Amino acid sequence: MYQQTLKNTFGFDTLRPGQENVITRILNGESATAIFPTGSGKSLCYQLPAVQLPHLTLVISPLLALMKDQLDFLRSKNIPAASIDSSQSWDESQQVMQGVRNGEIKVLMISVERLNNERFRHFISQVPISLLVVDEAHCISEWGHNFRPDYLKLPHHRQWLKIPQVLLLTATATPAVIEDMSRKFDIEQSNVVITGFYRQNLDLAIAPTAETDKQQAILSQLEQNPQQPTIVYVTLQKTAENLASWLNQHGYRALAYHAGMDSEQRQQIQQAFMAGQHHCIIATIAFGMGIDKADIRRVIHFDLPKSIENYSQEIGRAGRDGFSSQCTVLANKSGLNVLENFVYGDTPDKEAIEYVLSQIQASPGQWEVMLPRLSKDSNIRLLPLKTLLVYLEMQQLIEAQYTYFANYRFKLIKDQQAIIDQFQSERRQFVSQIFACSPKARTWHTVDFDALWQGCQAERKRVVAAIDYFSEKGWIELESKQMTDVYRVPNSHFDIPEVATYLYELFQQKENSEIERITQMLSFFESNQCLSHTLASYFADTNAPEQCGHCSVCRGQIAELHGSEQLPEISVNTLKAWCDPFISACPTPPSPAAVTRFLNGITSPLNTKVKARQMNGFAQLEAYPFRNTQELVSSVYPELT
Repeated sequence: MYQQTLKNTFGFDTLRPGQENVITRILNGESATAIFPTGSGKSLCYQLPAVQLPHLTLVISPLLALMKDQLDFLRSKNIPAASIDSSQSWDESQQVMQGVRNGEIKVLMISVERLNNERFRHFISQVPISLLVVDEAHCISEWGHNFRPDYLKLPHHRQWLKIPQVLLLTATATPAVIEDMSRKFDIEQSNVVITGFYRQNLDLAIAPTAETDKQQAILSQLEQNPQQPTIVYVTLQKTAENLASWLNQHGYRALAYHAGMDSEQRQQIQQAFMAGQHHCIIATIAFGMGIDKADIRRVIHFDLPKSIENYSQEIGRAGRDGFSSQCTVLANKSGLNVLENFVYGDTPDKEAIEYVLSQIQASPGQWEVMLPRLSKDSNIRLLPLKTLLVYLEMQQLIEAQYTYFANYRFKLIKDQQAIIDQFQSERRQFVSQIFACSPKARTWHTVDFDALWQGCQAERKRVVAAIDYFSEKGWIELESKQMTDVYRVPNSHFDIPEVATYLYELFQQKENSEIERITQMLSFFESNQCLSHTLASYFADTNAPEQCGHCSVCRGQIAELHGSEQLPEISVNTLKAWCDPFISACPTPPSPAAVTRFLNGITSPLNTKVKARQMNGFAQLEAYPFRNTQELVSSVYPELT
């Protein structure tokens, strides 16, 4: 059925374990979930069926780097594949859309956010789709380690686009997450294919190391085999910079890599590492997704990873060529507070939730919202804000309708009259009205939808379709700005404090679950059971050997992680000297949690607004536990509680 395609197109004689199982199900018209370890050929599970299925295969991928790697592979096999992404010019994306419309492109890769785009949705709704592929599918589960609220909308998008089949792909999913994501897409348990998580070529070591000894420990490891490709993972951007600088001063060349760098610089570092021009990258978790370098021999965690899932994903980048590779954690508990503070920083204040609810209540019938503005006004970070809106949808307080760009503007490429002359009778009149209601400032015309409605009852949808058509024809250059989400508000008579309390408790449950994830990770690192076996069991692989023989526990080295050093007490006067300028700068009295985020150095919309980073108190208590700091703030500033 597929053997000829496998041989002729992909150049393989046989499939790996699990691949055949998944591919057969897809070609039989069923949906499936594939849980395969990193580097074990998940992508072929959709690439091969895509060649044989009659219509488009639509792939949702979380990162541009992942898309580019997979597209390069598909094109190398002469499979017509493309992406629509933010890096493209207008001409490039138009060319892709035309190829998809004509049926010339078999695989289209997009980010999940692309489905929020009004123009893209209008385009894709006209295209027949055979298969929806969700890469990194654990992102759909609130209990997964990389939860992305927009992924929760995918089952709805699938129904709306009438896509008959779904394939979920991930390397890191616990039994609870596998059950959750399969249920959301109605995939039967019998169609969940799990191949072993166990990697026999990875040597796992937990090395208890005091914070003051870590730099020397890293240098000692790197000097043993200086040419071996190595990734060193750290938590904070400044740690990446400082450690790279220290290693360079001590004669070992290392490069820092983090999200604070501009994309061109990051791209250069990544390409140099892939090409073997640099051997060691000191990186935050911004580095690695989409890195398909087969010969990475070492992955070292200088700081604790965020969770067992993150740890497994990061070590999964080592030894993809099958040869032996070392994975070491320089472990202690001194960075634990910083790790936990990231979790606490994402929980919105109850007052912030009440603010969002008051905005909804003030918009009976229909609520239009620009997320960046709401984030700034409510002091809720964007990701938790998106999660909040999904929770509100689940409570049926709001119902997502559509997303549109508040502003459309265009630049004429073809003469305005020549465009009007392309049309006859009513259409010609309609096109003339569009130009009449699109005033020009220097070179750009801005579409005035209100004037079009008042002047000739022209519906927004029809106007957007028309200017999209002009754009496709190359008559105009079109730009859209200020994405606005529109929600229906079926009932605005709800009790704000009651609903806010319920939602706040949901966030606290999520917070507790994230903290529990950190606790589980520490237990794993201090385990007296084989690390490879314990790790495999966590990810639903029951077939790993009970004694792997290539981990620190099997070598008799059971880790005991030492606690952090005693942190000095903070006097009331010192605390007030740090906090008073911040509190004075806030437009309204901040909550104790907001002041704590300031002291712990956690970014928030409020901290950005008042330029908190420039204040002396910012991040002074970065190493202190969030809850202890919050209690201290509440006792010193009782008026804020």
